[in-house]
Amino acid sequence: MNRILLMHVKCGMIRDARILFDEMRERNFVSWNIMIGGLVDSGEFREAFQLLSMMRQEIPDVGSRTFAIMMRASAGLEIAFTGQQLHALVTKLGMNGHIFISCALIDMYSKCGCIDDARCVFDGMPEKTVVGWNSIIAGYALHGYSEEALDLYHEMRSSGVKMDHFTYSIIIRICARLASLEHAKQAHAGLMRSGFAFDTVSNTALVDFYSKWGRLEDAQRVFDRMPRKNVFSWNALIAGYGNHGQGIEAVKLYERMIREGIAPTHVTFLAVLGACGYSGLSDKAWKIIDSMREQHEIEPRAMHYACMIELLGREGLLDQALALIRDTPFEPTANMWAALLTACRIHGNVELGRYAAEVLVGMEPQKLSNYIVLLNIYKSFGRLNEVARVMETLKRREIALLPACSWIEVKKKPCVFHFGDKSHAKSEEICTRVGKLMEEIVKVGYVPNRKVLLPDVEEKDQILTYHSEKLAITFGLISTTDSTSLQVVQSHRICEDCHLAIKLIAMVTGREIVVRDASRFHHFKHGACSCGDYW
Repeated sequence: MNRILLMHVKCGMIRDARILFDEMRERNFVSWNIMIGGLVDSGEFREAFQLLSMMRQEIPDVGSRTFAIMMRASAGLEIAFTGQQLHALVTKLGMNGHIFISCALIDMYSKCGCIDDARCVFDGMPEKTVVGWNSIIAGYALHGYSEEALDLYHEMRSSGVKMDHFTYSIIIRICARLASLEHAKQAHAGLMRSGFAFDTVSNTALVDFYSKWGRLEDAQRVFDRMPRKNVFSWNALIAGYGNHGQGIEAVKLYERMIREGIAPTHVTFLAVLGACGYSGLSDKAWKIIDSMREQHEIEPRAMHYACMIELLGREGLLDQALALIRDTPFEPTANMWAALLTACRIHGNVELGRYAAEVLVGMEPQKLSNYIVLLNIYKSFGRLNEVARVMETLKRREIALLPACSWIEVKKKPCVFHFGDKSHAKSEEICTRVGKLMEEIVKVGYVPNRKVLLPDVEEKDQILTYHSEKLAITFGLISTTDSTSLQVVQSHRICEDCHLAIKLIAMVTGREIVVRDASRFHHFKHGACSCGDYW
C-alpha cells in the first residue's frame, strides 16, 4: 500500500493519494512521511501541518525525516513562527544536533528572512557538512549579503570540507551579482579540478555569469562544451545575447533551440522578447509572441506584455503602448507602466509621462526610481515647479534620495565609490586622470549634460565629472592593463551624462566597459552601448 501511495504522489495525484491514505487500515512512519512529503511538494503546506498534528496523536515519536519535511513546509509558508515552534519541539525531543535537521533549519530560517537564526543553527552544528555550508551560503546570498556569502565560501575552503557542484553553482551566481570575474574564474577552475566539468547546473551558472558580464565568447564556449543542456542553459545564453544588444544572435539561438526539440518556457519567451526589445526587432517580436499561443500553447503573461510595451515605446509609438496596457487581459502591472514611463522620458512626452508616473506611484508609493524618472522628465523640460512638488512629495513620504554608489573589483578586491569620493588612497591620482579623460572625450564630441538631475547641489560641469561611476571606471583604468575589460555595478539608473561619457571613454581608451545599473546591463565598446541609448 505504501508503494501504491508513493506512485500516486509521484504522479501528482495528490487528492487521490489523500483518499487512499485515509482508507489505509494500517499506517507506519513511511506512510505518514510519503503523504506529508507529497503535500509539501504540492504546496499544500497548511494541510501538511494538519496531518503532522494527526500523526503525533497516532505515532508520538516522530522521526527526524518528518521534521525536516515540515521545515520545508514552514519555508514554503514563509512564516518564521511555525518554524520556530518546530525548532522548539526538535530541541525538546533531543534532535537538535542532527545534521539532517540542522540543514533543514538553516534553509527554513533563511527562506523566512531570519538569517541571524540560520547562522546560529549553523554555528551550533557539531559537524559542518557540505550541505550545511551550502545552505548557509545560499541563505546569505538570498538576502543580498553577497560579500558575507563569499567570506563564508572562503571559510569553507579553509575548513577542508570537499565542495560539490551546488557549492560552485551558488558561488558563481554570487560572483554574477558582485561582478567578481576573478572569483568566478577560481570557481570555474575548482569545478574542473573537482570532476564537475560537465555538470549541467554548474555550467549553466557559468553561462549566466559570463553572458551577463559581456564575455559572450566564454559563455558560448562553456555552452557548446556542455554534453547535456536543459532549458535553463538555453535561457541563460539567449538572455545574455539580448542583454548586450545582440538581439539577432539571441533570436537565432532561440530558433536553434526550437529546432533541437527543447520545449520553451515562459522564461524563454521573456528572454527572447527582451532581446528583441533591446535591439528593436519589432517584426520578430510580434511573430514570437503570436507563436506562444499558436505553436507552444503558452499564454503570454504580464512580463511578456511589458516587453512588447517597451518595444513600442522604443519605436516612439506611445499611444499604441498605452492602448496595449489598457487592452491586456489582466490588471496592468507596475512593469508595464514603468516601460511606458521610460519611453516617455526618452521621447520627451511630459504629459503622458506624468500620467504613467502617477499610476506607478499609486501602485508603488515607496519606490524611489519612479519619482527619479519623473523628476528627470520635468528637469529636462525646465518645469521647476513640478520638480519642487515631486521633491515635496518625497519629503512628505519620508523617501530619501540616497547618494549613488558604484563598485568595481580590481585584483580580487571590491572598491566602492560615492559621488565626489576622496576617501580612496589613490583619490588624487583618480581625480587627475578623470580630468584628463574629460579633456580627451571633449575632443571627440562630449558636451556635459546639464539637464541631469542633481538634487540639493548646484549643477556645474565640475560636479558632473565626479559621478561615482566615472570614478570607479577611472580607478579600473589606472589599476589594470590596457587589454582588461572593466565590470562596474551602479546602485542607481545611470544618468544621461555618464552614459555618453562612458561611451566615449570606451572609445578613446579602447576598453570594453560593462556597467550594471538599476535598469539593465550596459556593454560599452567602440563608442557605442548595447542598450542603443534606450534605458
